[in-house]
Amino acid sequence: MIAKLTGTLDDFGADWAVIDVSGVGYLVHCSAKALAGFGVRGDRVVVHTELQVSENDMRLIGFASAGEREWFRLLTAVQGVGSKVGLAILSALSVEELQRACAGGDAAMVARANGVGPKLAARIVNELKDKAGALHFAPTGGVVGGVVSAIPLPGAAGADAVSALQNLGFKPHIAAQAVTAALAELGEDAEVGALIRVALKRVG
Repeated sequence: MIAKLTGTLDDFGADWAVIDVSGVGYLVHCSAKALAGFGVRGDRVVVHTELQVSENDMRLIGFASAGEREWFRLLTAVQGVGSKVGLAILSALSVEELQRACAGGDAAMVARANGVGPKLAARIVNELKDKAGALHFAPTGGVVGGVVSAIPLPGAAGADAVSALQNLGFKPHIAAQAVTAALAELGEDAEVGALIRVALKRVG
């Protein structure tokens, strides 16, 4: 089983990245938050992975931390939550937010994720409430050993704004700091375009 990749970010899209490890490119499917923390093409990254094998497919799911991967495993153990929905939840909520939501029974927060209705959200928090209270993960974000890890930002709009700034050439921590400031100014419900405009003023 492939548990971790250490290499160079070769390419990425809306929900995937290619990690070059000694000349071999691994395609990994990732949450928006994980992708936002990987940086720009050419950056060195560490990606925690989960290998999923089905009758007709084999794919690597990538995570910015072991904690994010553990939550993905917990989520996909819930009936009705496949890998797509699991990644959607991890795109909308940071590990810390998800843990608080499940521990506190906040189904509405989980329902913010695309494809998650009220009934499924309620099932998730009910089944994971006890497990969430027992889990303790180190906060994600920042740079450890020269490797960028994902920086938790509220909602998918924050992650999308960080990704947009990185595509413009800003370093991950600069982009994250600017978008965090923009979120504080505009609120967590702000649209991506507004976040990007305010963030660009911050870094400009």
